Amino acid sequence: MSFLSNYIKEVYGAVSSLLIGMKRTGYYLTHNKEVITEEYPEFKAKMADRFRGEVVMTHDAQNEHACTGCSACELACPNGTIKILNKFDITPEGKKKKAIDSFVYHLELCTMCNLCIVACPTDAIKMSQNFEHSVYDRRLLTKQLNFPGSKLREGVE
Repeated sequence: MSFLSNYIKEVYGAVSSLLIGMKRTGYYLTHNKEVITEEYPEFKAKMADRFRGEVVMTHDAQNEHACTGCSACELACPNGTIKILNKFDITPEGKKKKAIDSFVYHLELCTMCNLCIVACPTDAIKMSQNFEHSVYDRRLLTKQLNFPGSKLREGVE
């Protein structure tokens, strides 16, 4: 007999839960005072200031960045999301100077932990507010953050 009474109690709990949800839905259907949902493509949500979307490298109007190629962000990354390929440029004085050849960022591996941003001594990279990362081809999630032809900003060491 206890099996039957437990079954009836579960059915009663499920029906009452369903009716509570339907009551709330009916209330919002008849009382259009506040908008709870938004139409996505037309009205994009404003993300919070502390939202972490993806890592970006900031460039100024002269296509200059502050990344010295020190690899601190690469070492701080817990799962190898960032790969920095360095090259050596010859200065006018004839000295070799390290510069970045490419700054590769694997968005599909990133956990948005912000450790690379904290580790960067020159604040060359930051987290953006972009949250739309859906693509059909996974290779599009591997990005080169330094722009073609970009160079190190003067005064950054």
